Amino acid sequence: MSEVEGSAVVVYGATGHTGRFVVEELLRRGITPVVSGRDGARLKEMWGGLWVRPATVDDPDSLDRALAGAVAVINAAGPFAVTAGPVLEAAVRAGIPYLDVAAEIEANVGTFEAAREARVPVVPAMAFYGGLGDLLVTAAMGDWTAADEVHVAYGLSSWHPTPGTRVAGEVSHDRRGGRRVRFTGGELEYHDEKPSEEDWAFPEPLGKRAVVAGFTMADVVTVPSHLEVAEVQTYMSVEAARDLASVDTPAPSVDSSGRSDQTFVVDVLVRAGGVERRASATGQDIYAVTAPLVVEAVQRILDGRFRRAGIASAGAMFDAADFLQSLAPHIMVELGH
Repeated sequence: MSEVEGSAVVVYGATGHTGRFVVEELLRRGITPVVSGRDGARLKEMWGGLWVRPATVDDPDSLDRALAGAVAVINAAGPFAVTAGPVLEAAVRAGIPYLDVAAEIEANVGTFEAAREARVPVVPAMAFYGGLGDLLVTAAMGDWTAADEVHVAYGLSSWHPTPGTRVAGEVSHDRRGGRRVRFTGGELEYHDEKPSEEDWAFPEPLGKRAVVAGFTMADVVTVPSHLEVAEVQTYMSVEAARDLASVDTPAPSVDSSGRSDQTFVVDVLVRAGGVERRASATGQDIYAVTAPLVVEAVQRILDGRFRRAGIASAGAMFDAADFLQSLAPHIMVELGH
């Protein structure tokens, strides 16, 4: 197959754990996927009945061939420090929207910088980490355009990282020279302070749980990209942080649908002038729910339900409250709890 017909969306990284969910979600919605990545044999083995276009990030011509005739591209191939730049550049050359599911903070910063002049929609971190938190914060703020503090707490029952997550984490660690990062005083700051533990009152049924404070996620890039806020702090449940830190934690154990039994609650608290607003989301399997997040974003861009061309986070690109409500039953959202 060489020529795509109709509206086709390229999934780069279609053989990966998250990429599989993305392809299946496109198919479920009746959107034609074009599967791409560096391993042509594996692509054909997994997706032989679909449009298969192998490409590598060190070969721009192969990326151009992969994107030819498509209406958008979803980059699901980490580490995004390696893939985001080349795939974004190919999307810009093709004149089509670019979305990725990057949780790597430095990669997201790089995408915002690289796409400043882009004339096509570009949405980085359109995933569980970065995108979901940004949507929840934006919806919680409502008519506020600024806040004194933003807090995003992740209550994961466990975290069995995929091999891709492990590699991305190593790349981020190396790029920072082993230092930690936070968003304070209106800017990203690298530091050597050790994280601390505290209790967080999650909505029921999770309730009060111990979390690691200063467990910084991509929300420190997405939220300040469009909201005036001085402090963005993120937290991770102690159990999940320990799972991620242990080299002995296995990859996700999945059922016949490919989903794990991991559950999550994402709880957001924003403060401005002594007033608090909240929002939360619950669901199962952080990798699986990334698919409806990014595919809903693609669908809204193709339908014209987006706010700007150029680069923007999820909360800036879409109507946050409406977007969140559309994610049911994959993700259940409560605003103002």
